[in-house]
Amino acid sequence: MCQKTFVTFVVKQNTKLILKMSFHKLYFLFVFFVGAKAFGQTKPNATPYTNEATYEKLKKKYPFITPLNRPVPSNIIIDKDVEYANINGLSLKADIYYPKDQSKKHPGIALVHGGGWISGSKENEKYMAQELASKGYVAIAVGYRLSEVAKYPAAIDDVNNAIKFLKKNKKKYSLNTKKMAILGESAGAQIATLVGVKAKNKIQAIVNVDGIVSFIHPEAEESTYAAYWLDGDRNVNLKNWTEASPLEFVCKNTPPTLFINSSQPRFHAGRDDMMKILKSHNIFTEYHEIKDTPHSFWSAEPWFTETFNLTVDFLDKTLK
Repeated sequence: MCQKTFVTFVVKQNTKLILKMSFHKLYFLFVFFVGAKAFGQTKPNATPYTNEATYEKLKKKYPFITPLNRPVPSNIIIDKDVEYANINGLSLKADIYYPKDQSKKHPGIALVHGGGWISGSKENEKYMAQELASKGYVAIAVGYRLSEVAKYPAAIDDVNNAIKFLKKNKKKYSLNTKKMAILGESAGAQIATLVGVKAKNKIQAIVNVDGIVSFIHPEAEESTYAAYWLDGDRNVNLKNWTEASPLEFVCKNTPPTLFINSSQPRFHAGRDDMMKILKSHNIFTEYHEIKDTPHSFWSAEPWFTETFNLTVDFLDKTLK
């Protein structure tokens, strides 16, 4: 309708030059506004995302918290910086924590750090990994390509490749490949849940620590971090926003899922709907909301211990 009205206006002017100039002006404005959205995605601020930095940030409002500082358990072995894949010369590495006891096979778990898809590292999973290993789990803390290096779905591919690598080396780590879980926090929880529900590696349990499970749910906010990772705003690249939403793939084959949440509702987007679907298929699921907590609560005590205990209880129920 607008285009037709515009052409009628130009014809009345009886000048080809006006038509040509007006068209080019409109085309320029179209490219400027749409192109800025599609091709000039604003890069968000990539602030350091570590346990230490998070503690320093949170202690101002929560003066009772203490930093994470746990000794390495004596009953585990740690293999640091293990290359699990090489993408065009880029070495992708993981840290693998596993029990010294090799007399039996152990269940495994992949750990995926958070950081808005743009920051963070496998070091963030140090304490969770070593404590899980001390309880009889083979834990792989995955370093994956962040959004400054590669957009979606690179991180998903990386986590899948890390799990494949661990399974290929099952003898070294005394891994039971039929009992594999995945855990992630924040952005890492979204990645972990997506990997888990799509089940390329036959995951048997998912632990989602304060991560959304849908980018397109009515409860979901449109963040610049998600837009940068997904290569465009939601209205520009809806395909990626939909494909990256774990809720879209929940079905009768989805593994048991644990949600551990802060008291910040925006990080629960899609959780309740996912739980309803799981329950409709008689799949075990539960959630625990830790009272009066900020996002990234797991990066400090006493919340880390509570998160760890809930995780172990769930994993022991589903994998042992």
